[in-house]
Amino acid sequence: MDFETVMQELEELGKERTKKTYLSNGAHEPLFGVATGAMKPMAKKIKINQPLAEELYATGNYDAMYFAGIIADPNGMTQSDYDRWMDAAYFYMLSDYVVAVTLSEADIAQEVADKWIASGEELRMSGGWSCYCWLLGNRPDSQFSESKISSMLDLVENSIHDSPVRTQSAMNTFLSAVAVSYLPLHEKAVETAKAIGPIEIKREKKKSSILHASQDIQKVVDRGKIGFKRKYVRC
Repeated sequence: MDFETVMQELEELGKERTKKTYLSNGAHEPLFGVATGAMKPMAKKIKINQPLAEELYATGNYDAMYFAGIIADPNGMTQSDYDRWMDAAYFYMLSDYVVAVTLSEADIAQEVADKWIASGEELRMSGGWSCYCWLLGNRPDSQFSESKISSMLDLVENSIHDSPVRTQSAMNTFLSAVAVSYLPLHEKAVETAKAIGPIEIKREKKKSSILHASQDIQKVVDRGKIGFKRKYVRC
């Protein structure tokens, strides 16, 4: 399938209701409003196609950018490629669920995510923390430095309350990811979550929401799912 065919099919798959949902979460035109599940048949046909992914991502169309992440070649992208994609990720559904997800399947994932976390930029930081969430939930514990993840928990405890909103949300998810999917530091993540307590997330034109990692972790403990790893990150 070529670029024009993919764009045409995405447009045909678009739904007005889905479009409104994306717009309410921060997306802007151009976009069609394609449910992610509706993209799977097309993704199975194309599989991996980095040149096509680059064409689609460059459109600025949210649905095309999302689909680009599905068919991208994670190890075919360099750090500068990921930085370029992050530059164009104008809201969290792109930074955390497209760029960070794609990066999480690359060999350079931790290296790039570390730099984003240290950047001081809200969506880069959010994308970096989110990448670790995907990594921890997919890769064996042996692929991580326990001392490094421990230091990251300390950083979350010391800075989450003063961080930008989207970064707070990603940090909160990171706490849960460590507690649920990284057994060596389960107890420390639980204690860190308790120490931090609830986080109020304030959004423009929307009601504030409360994030409580400690409660989320306990629900997983109650279900006996500690140690959970997913087979795949991308759909």
